[in-house]
Amino acid sequence: MVQIEQLAARTPAVSVEELLKGFYPSPRFGEVSFDSYRPDPSQPSQANAVKLLSAFADSVGADDNGGLFKKLFAKKAPTRAGIYLDGGFGVGKTHLLASLWHRSPGPKAFGTFVEYTNLVGALSFRKTVEALSSYKLVCIDEFELDDPGDTVLMSRLMRELADAGVKLAATSNTLPGSLGEGRFAAVDFQREIQVLADQFDVVRIDGEDFRHRGLPAAPAPLKTEELKHRMQAEFDGKTVAVDDFRTLVDHLAGVHPSRYRQLISGIEAVVWRDVETITEQAVALRFVVLADRLYDKDVPILASGVPFDKLFTEEMMGGGYMKKYFRAVSRLTALAREGQNHEPA
Repeated sequence: MVQIEQLAARTPAVSVEELLKGFYPSPRFGEVSFDSYRPDPSQPSQANAVKLLSAFADSVGADDNGGLFKKLFAKKAPTRAGIYLDGGFGVGKTHLLASLWHRSPGPKAFGTFVEYTNLVGALSFRKTVEALSSYKLVCIDEFELDDPGDTVLMSRLMRELADAGVKLAATSNTLPGSLGEGRFAAVDFQREIQVLADQFDVVRIDGEDFRHRGLPAAPAPLKTEELKHRMQAEFDGKTVAVDDFRTLVDHLAGVHPSRYRQLISGIEAVVWRDVETITEQAVALRFVVLADRLYDKDVPILASGVPFDKLFTEEMMGGGYMKKYFRAVSRLTALAREGQNHEPA
C-alpha cells in the first residue's frame, strides 16, 4: 500500500532556528569518510585530494586558543584559511567535503552555497557573521556566483570569517577567479572576486562523473498510464509524492528554495507525470535546487514525459549556468535509475 502525497500541496514554513540547525551533511553523506571515498586509479588528483584534505582536517581547531575575542580581533594568519575543491560534477567533491566535516572538531557548519545566502537573508549579514565566527569550520558545497549581489555578499562573508580565524572549505565546478563568468558582468566585480579567491588554496579533482562510470544510459521515461502500476510495485509501503510536472513547477515559484528541504520532508519516492522541457531560466534554476535536495535524500524517481537529458533547453545546457544544469541532469538520472532499475544512485 502506497501513501500518496503531493509536493504541489505543501507550503512549508521554516524558522531561523530551523535554518541554523540544518547546517550539517544530508543523510546521503551522513556517514561518509575519507576511507569510504573510492579514488579512480586513473585520476591521481583524487587520491591527492584525500591526502590534502586529511591534513587540512588536522589543522582545524589546531590554533584555537584565546576564545572568540581573539579570533575576531587577531591579525589575519599568513596562510590561507580555506581549501577549495575544483572539479566537474560527479567526481565526489561533496563526499570529500562531508568527510572533512565529519573528521573535524566542532562547532562546524555544512551547507550549500544557496543555503548560506538564504541564511544571510533570514538573519542579516552581521548576525550571520557573528553566528558563524564562533565555528571552527564552515563548509560551502556547490559554490557559485549567480549575480552581483551574491558576489559582494560572499566576498565579505568569506573575508570576515577568515579574519575571525574560521577555517573554510568549498566545492565548485569553477575556479575561484572565474566565478560569475557568463552569468553577469563579472569583470566589474573583479576586486570582490579576487578577495574571495584569496581566501582559498585550490585543489583540482579530475575525473568522470562517477554516477555514470560503467553504467547504462538513463532509462527511457515510462508511459503515463504505467506509472500507477509501477509505483505500487516499486514503492509499496512508502510515502510517495505524485505530481503533474507542470503543476509542481508552477508551485515551486511560490516556495523559497531555502524551504525545499522541508518541502520533501518525509517523502520516500516521487512520481512525476508528463515531464516537459523547462524553457525559462528562473524556473530552471529553481528546479536545480529541488534536484539537489532530492539527491541529498536519495529519493528515487519514476517519471513519464521527456527524458531528463531533455529537461533543459539546448541553449541552457550551453549557457552560463550549464554546469548547474549538467549536475541536475546527472543527479536526476541517477535517481531515475534507482527508481526504475534498482541501481544505487
